[in-house]
Amino acid sequence: MLQTIRDRAQGWIAWVIVVLISVPFALWGIQSYLGVGGEPIAAKINGVEIPARDLDRRVQEARIELRERLGAAYDLAEFTDKQLRAEVLDEMVREVLLLDATRRLGLRVSDREIQLQVLSESAFQKDGRFDQDSYERILELQGMTPALFEARLRQQMTGTQLVRAVSGSEFVTRSELSQYQRLAQQKRELTYARFPVADFSSTEPIDETAITAYYESNAARFQTPEQVKLDYLILDASTLSGTAEIGEEELRRHYDDDQARFSQPERRKVGHLLLSVPSDADEAVANQVLSEIKAVRDRILAGESMDELAKQLSNDPGSAAKGGSLGMIEKGVMVPAFEQVAFTLPVGELSEPVRTQFGYHLIRVDEIVPSVVKPFEEVRDQLRAELAKQSADTLFYELGERLANLVYESPDSLESAAEELGLDIQQSDWIGREGGEGILGQPKVLAAAFSNEVLVEGNNSDLIEPERDSLQAIVLRVVEHRLAATKPLDEVREEIIAEIGREKARLAAQTAAESAVSKLRDGADWAATLGTLKLEEPGLVDRQATSVPAPILDTAFTLPAPSEGSISVGTAALDHGDAAVVRLIRVQDGEIKSEEAGQTAPEASMLSQLMARQLYADMLRDMESRANIERKAVSSVEDL
Repeated sequence: MLQTIRDRAQGWIAWVIVVLISVPFALWGIQSYLGVGGEPIAAKINGVEIPARDLDRRVQEARIELRERLGAAYDLAEFTDKQLRAEVLDEMVREVLLLDATRRLGLRVSDREIQLQVLSESAFQKDGRFDQDSYERILELQGMTPALFEARLRQQMTGTQLVRAVSGSEFVTRSELSQYQRLAQQKRELTYARFPVADFSSTEPIDETAITAYYESNAARFQTPEQVKLDYLILDASTLSGTAEIGEEELRRHYDDDQARFSQPERRKVGHLLLSVPSDADEAVANQVLSEIKAVRDRILAGESMDELAKQLSNDPGSAAKGGSLGMIEKGVMVPAFEQVAFTLPVGELSEPVRTQFGYHLIRVDEIVPSVVKPFEEVRDQLRAELAKQSADTLFYELGERLANLVYESPDSLESAAEELGLDIQQSDWIGREGGEGILGQPKVLAAAFSNEVLVEGNNSDLIEPERDSLQAIVLRVVEHRLAATKPLDEVREEIIAEIGREKARLAAQTAAESAVSKLRDGADWAATLGTLKLEEPGLVDRQATSVPAPILDTAFTLPAPSEGSISVGTAALDHGDAAVVRLIRVQDGEIKSEEAGQTAPEASMLSQLMARQLYADMLRDMESRANIERKAVSSVEDL
């Protein structure tokens, strides 16, 4: 065939083909020179580029991590896309700078260390052991290959080496420790008075211009988040168990094959008296103990109570107080030498001395409960439930494999898969990246719903198992997509009016407090200035006092110590808009403790860690100030 093409590709026809092929290649070459159509860049650091697509992936990972960590406390309004993208990009910039620093310093992480870290990660394990399929599936859901993940892991571990190197160079001097002890344990005596924001509220109408200005300057507050509506199919092993029909013959067969499970083994009520032999004892010591226990045995045979002798002489602390009684035991509980004798003795007979690693025992059996097998009727329901679950688990995996294939073969619909497997297509309400109820709140499900393949390209998701230990799986597709948008002004007008009113009242309360402080500093009388406001007198408090509102405590511990003939006062802004005037009366420094010989004060370790963390942060800021960093104004790859 190739020879035929060659024979016919002659003359003017061949030239036309060459020209047609050359045009796109030439245009592609020009485009590459001009930089047109290249992958969008989020930032460039000293010539190193961070692709916008990488930033998108890291933002999605950060959002999932926040939701997992905060749970019900996760509030999408507190983590706007713009804010989160900026923070993640800052982190990625620092990673590039750190990677460059580690390379220049020659820091390395071996392949073996990477391997050990991956193998020890619990998320990649199944039944306590590393599972390659779980590893690849989890990374695929996060849009990463093993090579990319391991490269990022290497980068993080290398950066950790740098952190340890920097942190290890920091130490605390005696002077710094003394200063810390003096300030950390310091106490301050204070009084304060509140200016309630409610006293400054006004019924004066809010100007329309102010409403519009507030709306425009706080547009992010009034955004509805990006949302999707989903169609989805769920496979759940717990619902499949009810479909299994288990016949009486099958139940009988499993009962007969596994009767050992339903048998109660023989049990014996046993008592013993132990004279211990030290583990490092020689033969002479062991023989001496043997002679002693034989003498005890003779006393028992002569009529003395074994129970009383066990209380007096036995070296087993667990049974001596109970007259040597070990209660009911089964085979497999005691050490072999003890067990062999205990399960051959007749009731009431006293054994010869028995040697174990603990010493010499005298054993007596007080009662024997023969082994019994539970009748079939008693365990029928248990067997039925177990077999139904086994059948459901098997069916779950079979259906899961078929479902994964069906939604892949028909990527633009769930209908054929639902029809073939007898599943119902379920519909969600609008859900955002913060998630919905039940399975629709699972991070893996949300990651798939907002992935490029499902959200942008319109394909079905892969089969997702939200929780590794739960036999539940889901496939989904996006049927409607609503971008983030700002609510119209009319919809939020009343909310804005209320907020402006609160802000005006808060500013009025703060202004009144500041005016009072100014008068007090000029020598005005405390009682006359505050008028009818209630004076709070918590007295001498430390920095961790819970009896004083935190803002007031912060103000009190930043005010200068009052000098002779002067007053130390300041203001504090409290929660819900209240303001306060705070007066510092006196300062009591913390005790400076001297270090004992050979010991370091417990605060020193904590303080050195704080100082090391600050040193590391300073190093990062210095690296950023020296670097050539260009941040691009790209919101996301999908927006381009």
